[in-house]
Order: sequence, then structure tokens, then C-alpha cells
Amino acid sequence: MLYGYTGRVLHVDLTRGSLEVEEPTEDFYRTYVGGSAVGLYYLLRHTPRDTDPLGPENTLTFALSGITGAPIAGQSRATAVARSPLTGAVGDSQAGGFWPAELKFAGFDAIVVRGCAPEPVFLWVKDGAYELRDARHLWGMTTRRVEDVLFQELGDDRVQVAQVGPAGERGVRFASIMNKASRAHGRTGMGAVMGAKRLKAVAVRGSSKKLAMADPEGVRRLMQESRVSLSGDTDVMGLAKYGTASVVVPQEIRGNLPTRHWAAGSMGLDRAEAISGEVLYEELLRGATEGAQDKLGRDTCYACAVRCKRVVESEWHGREIHPRSGGPEYETISTFGAYCDVTDLRAIAYANQVCAEYGVDTISAGATIAFAMECFEAGLIDSIDTGGIELRFGSAPAMIAMLEDLVARRGFGDVLAEGTARAAARLGREAESLLVTVKSQELPAHMPQTKRGIGLIYAVNPFGADHMSSAHDPMYEEEVYGNRPDKQQRRLRRLGLTSPQPATALNPEKVRFALHTQYAFSALDTLDVCHFVFGPAWQLMGLEELAAVYSAVTGWETTVEDLVTVGARRLNMMRAFNAREGFSREQDTLPSRFFARPLQGGASDGFVLDESEFRAALEEYYRQADWDPATGNPTRATLERLGLGWVADAAAAG
Repeated sequence: MLYGYTGRVLHVDLTRGSLEVEEPTEDFYRTYVGGSAVGLYYLLRHTPRDTDPLGPENTLTFALSGITGAPIAGQSRATAVARSPLTGAVGDSQAGGFWPAELKFAGFDAIVVRGCAPEPVFLWVKDGAYELRDARHLWGMTTRRVEDVLFQELGDDRVQVAQVGPAGERGVRFASIMNKASRAHGRTGMGAVMGAKRLKAVAVRGSSKKLAMADPEGVRRLMQESRVSLSGDTDVMGLAKYGTASVVVPQEIRGNLPTRHWAAGSMGLDRAEAISGEVLYEELLRGATEGAQDKLGRDTCYACAVRCKRVVESEWHGREIHPRSGGPEYETISTFGAYCDVTDLRAIAYANQVCAEYGVDTISAGATIAFAMECFEAGLIDSIDTGGIELRFGSAPAMIAMLEDLVARRGFGDVLAEGTARAAARLGREAESLLVTVKSQELPAHMPQTKRGIGLIYAVNPFGADHMSSAHDPMYEEEVYGNRPDKQQRRLRRLGLTSPQPATALNPEKVRFALHTQYAFSALDTLDVCHFVFGPAWQLMGLEELAAVYSAVTGWETTVEDLVTVGARRLNMMRAFNAREGFSREQDTLPSRFFARPLQGGASDGFVLDESEFRAALEEYYRQADWDPATGNPTRATLERLGLGWVADAAAAG
């Protein structure tokens, strides 16, 4: 018997309007496990070389893992995979909430979508049954409105809906897929792919909440142990109370808060405190005025006790900020706050709501507007270009006005909806010198100037700069590593990491730290678990606990070493897809300004990257990953060692 998995994958051909069920073998699940690797399997199998990311031949997969739906924290996540319309490389994005577990209970491990519907449709999946339904009446609606209509139409307000907003319909290249109207598959533009297919939504419902598990008692024991650990874990309890916005002030103090579109790593302590997680908690969380934040102001994902999701309720200039749109986390606060030099926290929360309702990635949206602000202040564009918007740093009204134009593809917002790299190409060489992108994807709010290892991962990551693809440099500093032998040190030692380094080091040992934790995080995205619950360093549970959970659910004895192999397999599949599409080491780089323009102000004043040091680290990374140093891509021998010989054949054949 297959435990943990349903043993069913739903294939949807929107062009033909056909739906078929595949029943993969046990060997398939043992090899690819779930999540990102399963999505990559179907992308490589079904998407021809040089496919237009917004064309019907692009394959979009939603995938779960064997532990999705288990009664334990951190498991209710899904991965969306397709070729990215933002980067042209592999697209990969995770989201949490209740939709992932509900899809498992509805009877499927994955949904594979191909083709393009002649008219908008939505997919309805309930208790193993499935059908395509007309969605013309939903087209153009924002996410909250779509949910309300589908709850009524389907006669059940417990239905979970993954959908694209108007931005995805309009082809904004960094559009998100949203579920619960607030949880985003944000990065790499998966919403634009779904919108181009005229698939408005995937609604799922499973009546039974029972997951067949090999060792239910073992899972329950691990669940109880995690709850006990949670109550005494200051890291995770801080995350639960303040969300990821709790790091705004620590980032400011370290000079690691990108400000004024990366001109500085500091906006000043008083100004950073104004947009901090603490102020968000005290003033904007739902129930804050009644002093009931812990009861009303935090949401969660299925079966998770951490409850880290922000729920805000306020207004900005007479405009409602609705609780169903969630609330801003660190990246959103940074991109719409520090990047744009805005200290109006309510404006940032309202921007977060616009992104949720229209379905766009908050990182790319805020970063792209910050780029436009720098262009405006440099005289590369003016108010005639922007439709009368004085797009200056520090102006919250200008930021919101441009965001509303962007999601509507109106005026200059239509240019920015293409993403920063395409906008810069249109504006000319001076604008291109201001870019802060990797593989055309905007950078998240962690600075390579102060975290050299994360900078290396930004450069080599297959789907562009990403802050959730490896552990961050401070986790391997002696002060942190040495003071946490019971958790962090033990977990990193299990990965062979025993020689902590300064955060600004970029030597072979730091490269080992970056690569081996990248394998670990790659495994997390294949098992579709939350990075804040499971991980190789500070998280509530580590890879040993994750291996134990997966073993107990599936009955397949799994070790930490097995998980590292799973992560390496997924990473190599990504790089192989990119190689097939013409990517090589030439795209493994960082913005040129990082090597030429020292930061100004704060603790990182004067910091600049050394290009020769970076190039040496890049060579070392390829060597340790066992990739061809000439191309930066996996060799056939490496792929075959990972059981991926067919991937080498597919990459060669296209």
C-alpha cells in the first residue's frame, strides 16, 4: 500500500478540454518525492525547448509531497512549476495555507496543466471527482471577490481556491497565484502562466481529512514533541508573535536593510523602527486596539501551531485595509518601505493588499517601483512619462499610484509590469546600470555586501535571486554557531559544516556552507514543508525530524543523507532545464553596481564586493557541485549518479 500519497496525478489539457488521471509507480514517488522535483519532472517531459512561457505548450504543475496533509506543523505547502515569463529560466514557487492539504484530501498529489482554454475556465476538484467549469463571470474579479462568488456557487465556504487575479490575466510578468486570497506563489511569475492559459482558478474540497500513514502513532509523537519544543523556542515564538517583520530592526542595525533601491544598507534606526514588526503588531494587527492581537491578529496554515501569518486591519487615506488580505512580512515591508524609502507602515500594508487582490509578487512589485524612483530622480524619466506621478523616494502616495497603474497595466505601469530588466532595456543603457536583478528577477531584501554566501547563491540559483534557497551567513558565524550546540551547531554538523566563518567571508568553506545548505533547502521545497518549521539551522525542527516524519508517514526509512540527495537531485534538474534553454555560467552573476558602488551610511557604509573574490568562489562552487566549470551546468556523469540519466538525454534532445 502507498502511504502518504494518493497515487493519483490529474492531467488537464485546456486546449482539448480533457482531464485524465495518471497513477505513478512507487518508484516515481521514491525518486522525485513531491513538490518541486515532481513539477520539474513534468516540465522536462512535456515542455519543448524554446517554449514561449506564456504559450500553450508551457506546462504548469501544482505538486504536493507525501507528508502534505499529515497532522504536523509546517507540511501544508504546494509548489508551482513552469517556465518563467519573467526570467525565461525555470520557474518555481511555493505557497502555504489550507489549499495544499485540501488538494491531498480531494484525492490528488499533483495537477499538471497544459494548453490554453478558448474561454476562461476554473477547475473544480472534489473527493476524487473533477471537471472544468465556465469562469467567464469570474474574469476580471479580484481575489477576495472570486472566493466569495465560488463559495456561493459551490455551496461550501470551506472550499479552498488557488487563483490568478487581474494582474495574472493581464500578463504582468511577476504575477502570483493566490490562495486564501492572501497566500502567494509569488516569485517567477507563475500567475502570468496560469492567466495566459485562461485558467482562472483551481477550487478543491476533500470531505475526509484522514491521511493514510504507515505509522500514525509515530507521527503523533513527533507532533507532540514539536508542540513542546515550540513553547520554549525563542526564535520561533518571536516569529509567531511578530512575523518575519521582526527582523527589520536587526537588519537595519547590521547595515543589511536595502534602502533607496540599494544605495545604502540603512535607512536610520528611528525610520526602520517605524516600519518594524513590533509597530505592526502593536498598531495594525487585527484586534490591536482591543489588545487582542494573539487571538485575532495571526493566521496559520493547516495543522500548524506556529501561527505566523499576519492579519492586519486598518485604513490608509480613507481606504480600507481588509483582514482577508493578510498583512506585510519582512520582504514586503522592505521592498515597499526601505527600497522606496517610505516609512508609512499603513501605506505598506495597503500596498500588500493591492498585491494580494490583483495577484502580484510583492518583492518584484516593490523593487520595480523603487527602480523607477531611482530612474526618476536620475532624470531618466519624468512626470510626463509617469502620467503626472512625481515618483520620488519617500512618497507613499506616488508609490501606491504607480502600483495601481502597474497591476492595471496602465500608462507607465505597463512598462513596469514587464519587470525591471525589460523596463531598463526599454529606457536605455543608463537605466540598465541601475539594475538590481539576477537572471532578470529582482533581488529580495538581504544584501550580498554583508552576506557574501547568500550573494553567491543569488548568482547561481536557477530561478534567479532567492533568499529562501540556502541558510544565511550569520547562521555560520562563530558567535551564533558556538552558542547553540543543542540545535544549530548539531544540525549544521550533520551536514558536515564544522568550521564557522565570518559573514563577509567568501572562501571555500563558506562555499561549502552555501552549497550544502542549498541542498537542504532544496529538499524542503521537494517535500513541500515550511522553511520556518523545518530547516538546517535555527528552525523549530531540523532535517533529522523531517526525515523521521517522512519515514513515519510513508513507511520508507529515510535519513538526513537521503534528504540531501533529494535536494541535490532537484537542484540538478533545474540547472539541466536551464541548460537546455541556453543558460550557462554567464547568467551566474550579480548586479554590476554591487562591485562598483560602495554602500552609503549605516553599519555597512563603504561595503563593496570584490569581483575577483566572487569569481573564485563561483569556480569553487562549480567544483564542489560537480558541474562543468566551463558552462556551470551539470555533467552527464553527475546526472547519472543522481539517477537522472534521462534528464541529460532530454536536455540534449530538447
